[in-house]
Amino acid sequence: MKLRLAVAAVLAVGLSACAPSTSSPSSLPSDGGARSGTLKVWLFDEPNRAPKEAVVKDAVAEFTASHPDTKVEVAYIAVDTRSERFKGAFNDPASAPDVVEYGNTDLPEYAAAGGLADLGPTVSRWAEGADLGAEAKASATYQGTLLGVPWFLGVRALYYRTDIFQELGLKPPASIAELTSTARTIRQKKPDMFGVAVGGKYTYAAMPFVWDAGGDITSLDSAQSRAGLTAYTNLIAPDNCPPQQCADLTGGKTVDLFAGGKAGMGILGNFNRAAVDAGAAKGKYAVVPLPGSKPGSIAPAFAGGNNLGIMRNSQRPALAGDFLTLLAGKKYQTRMYEAMGNLPTLKSASTEVAAKDPFLKPFVATIAAGTKFVPLDPGWGKVDASAVLPTMIEKVATGRATVDQATAEAAKQIDAALGK
Repeated sequence: MKLRLAVAAVLAVGLSACAPSTSSPSSLPSDGGARSGTLKVWLFDEPNRAPKEAVVKDAVAEFTASHPDTKVEVAYIAVDTRSERFKGAFNDPASAPDVVEYGNTDLPEYAAAGGLADLGPTVSRWAEGADLGAEAKASATYQGTLLGVPWFLGVRALYYRTDIFQELGLKPPASIAELTSTARTIRQKKPDMFGVAVGGKYTYAAMPFVWDAGGDITSLDSAQSRAGLTAYTNLIAPDNCPPQQCADLTGGKTVDLFAGGKAGMGILGNFNRAAVDAGAAKGKYAVVPLPGSKPGSIAPAFAGGNNLGIMRNSQRPALAGDFLTLLAGKKYQTRMYEAMGNLPTLKSASTEVAAKDPFLKPFVATIAAGTKFVPLDPGWGKVDASAVLPTMIEKVATGRATVDQATAEAAKQIDAALGK
């Protein structure tokens, strides 16, 4: 979660409302339901909620001004307990919200539970819905049904220390081979630093290497996946990031290392900018897309992010559709970027913020080059909860298993979880 989000196509996730029908209620949010009364909204809580809450408050004020006799109740729910909250809402329609925010990796679980409404008719009737690209739809679609509107995206790229690169006469790497050699040079010349901070438990740094090689999460025991994993785990080595220090690194810890001035490079997200700026690396870094194996190419990144959806049990589906499209539209996506740094999914909004902020360009380029996602299967939750992927990477990094052994074990576990 915490993305979302070919991406002029993926960045092109949008919606804008035209008046829904007021016919009798059905499972489609564009059809019927009461057009007044109280609309219940669940959004994710944040460590610093105030900026997000201020934007949402303005959206609510705008919405209620144009919808007489309507009230919007917004509840901010804890991310860590969201699954239990959603399960309870699916089973108790009377207490369920109307509009919800959820992580895009939550989609299979919630879709399998039948808790989300089909947004296809709604999106097709809205002007900004025409900007919703195929990849964006895919990340919010389950078994052919669109169950969410991507609200924001998060992708990772390669942060590097401009002062270190200048001192050592280095250039930003344009291929995985150059990334590897550059990392080793930094480690050799600056033994108190890691060349590139990489972790055995940092799944979303490792997967671009696998995807770039032609592999995938559902075929980890293929030659392509093994080649990609080998390229990544070769970086967890004494000449870059020693296993005894890096084998158990998570994504969060690698952010801390780069931000703290302990690494020459790091694979970090657009959403990690504030953390880096709060550390020793502030003012001493730049960002380029994570390169692929072919010189000049961009490795596919995981498209994380959050969606907005409507509960299938909503008693006010048309009203919910009106509010969802307002909050997910260009105006409030732009406001959310300004408040929280969330990368907009609407092409018009992303183009606008990128023009104002050059920092976003490598992330926009990464999305445009094509992104990847986890399997849209309810069994994915079991894979994620069992830490199949980080365990696989860590075993290789520590020498407890060869690449072939670790990938064979992981592939077997994934096949079982996905019912293959």
